[in-house]
Amino acid sequence: MSMADAIGRYVHDGDTIVIEGFTHLISFAAAHEIIRQKRRDLVACRLTPDLVYDQLIGAGCVRKLVFSWAGNPGAGPLYALRRAIEERVPHAIEIEEYSHFGMVARLTAGASKLPFFPLRDYAGSDLPLVNPRIRQIECPFTGERLAAVPALNPDTAIVHVQRADRDGNAQIWGLLGVQKEAAFAARNVIIVAEEIVDEAVIRSDPNRTLIPGFIVHAVVHEPFGCHPSYAQGFYDRDNEFYVAWREISKDRARFEAYLDEWVYGVADRSDYAAKMLDRWRDLTAADRPCEPVNYGY
Repeated sequence: MSMADAIGRYVHDGDTIVIEGFTHLISFAAAHEIIRQKRRDLVACRLTPDLVYDQLIGAGCVRKLVFSWAGNPGAGPLYALRRAIEERVPHAIEIEEYSHFGMVARLTAGASKLPFFPLRDYAGSDLPLVNPRIRQIECPFTGERLAAVPALNPDTAIVHVQRADRDGNAQIWGLLGVQKEAAFAARNVIIVAEEIVDEAVIRSDPNRTLIPGFIVHAVVHEPFGCHPSYAQGFYDRDNEFYVAWREISKDRARFEAYLDEWVYGVADRSDYAAKMLDRWRDLTAADRPCEPVNYGY
């Protein structure tokens, strides 16, 4: 289905959502559609809420941020996030902070249908002082004191992948994050793919299939859907945009102008891509295929 249909059907006001992807395969296209559809009161969860959640927060979509690390990688703070926390602009938001592994543990518990996950993290950390959901438990086998975090089961997980078939069997290569855990933990799963391929292509390389189609609810074909993030093998990270975002997000008027031109001012991601055709040529990835493997017997 289209991105507009997928977001319209599976992201509602008040939902808990997760848009995952680690450095690459971050679905900005999905975030922009959420902004266009003016979703409100979302609980937005993500290990690294970088620019994609800064935009959602600045657009007024988010009620609560559940996260581990927040910042503009290599360029500084997220100013829309800071405005929401420090100035209540466009409105106040709640924050719930964990370590990276704390968020991984929450999604792993959710994917495993467990109520919580134990970990040795947080020894010497102040995070448990400000986050009452990080608890202490006693190991029933050793008596050791451990930290525990509750399972995270989002209403909807949005995962961008390099390729998928029409049934949602989705393949990723390059850096992996917690896409698989997020998908298995969520009630609904939207797969956003750079390329839709025949089932035979997926079956030809089964070890690359990270998310199976039987847990997927929507498949969206959205080339260039990660910009300014990247999709390994398709296009590079737009580092110039990440640097420019510092000044864009710092000034609320410039932030609003960005949304007006690049989110509200385009109908969908294909319009967005058409507006920056020359930039796509600069970012297009060179060919560097991996060696083939023999699955025969």
